[in-house]
Amino acid sequence: MIHMKCQFCNSEDSRVVDSRPTDDGASIRRRRECIACGRRFTTYEKVETVQLLVIKKDNTREAFDTAKLRSGIIHACHKRPVTAKDIDAVVQSVEQFAYNSMQQEITTHQIGEMVMEALKKLDEVAYIRFASVYRQFTDIPTFMHELTRLMNDANARPREDAKGTP
Repeated sequence: MIHMKCQFCNSEDSRVVDSRPTDDGASIRRRRECIACGRRFTTYEKVETVQLLVIKKDNTREAFDTAKLRSGIIHACHKRPVTAKDIDAVVQSVEQFAYNSMQQEITTHQIGEMVMEALKKLDEVAYIRFASVYRQFTDIPTFMHELTRLMNDANARPREDAKGTP
C-alpha cells in the first residue's frame, strides 16, 4: 500500500477518492482524502524516466530540460500567431523523440534541427528567429542565405487557396 503524507496534518493515512489520466495522458491525477483530518488533496503519478543528458556544442553535458526547450520556442514565437497548444506539441514531439531514441544522450544539434523543422511548418518568422540564435547568424549574408533557402522551400510547396485546398 502506498502512503501519501497529507499536506495539512502530515498523516500518512489517506484514501483515493477519484483517479483519472491527465489531458496529455502522461500521468495520473489522484484526488485523495486524509483519514485523520478529512481534508482533500491532489497527487500526480508519472512514469519515472531515465535521466537524459544533452551534449552541448562545447561537449559539456547537462540534464535535458523541457522548461529550457519551451522557453526558447516561446521566445521565437513571441508576438506570432502560435498558440500555447502548438508550442506544447513541439516540445512534446522533441521530448518523445529524445526519450524514445533509447539513448542516454542527445546533442543540441539534434534538438535544434527538430525544433527548426517543426517551427518551419508552424510559423516561418518563428523559424527564422530560432534559426538566427541556434545557428548563430553573425552577418547579413548568412541571414540572407537562410531566408533564400526558406523562400525556395516555400516556392517548391504547392500553394493552398483560402479554403485550404492546393
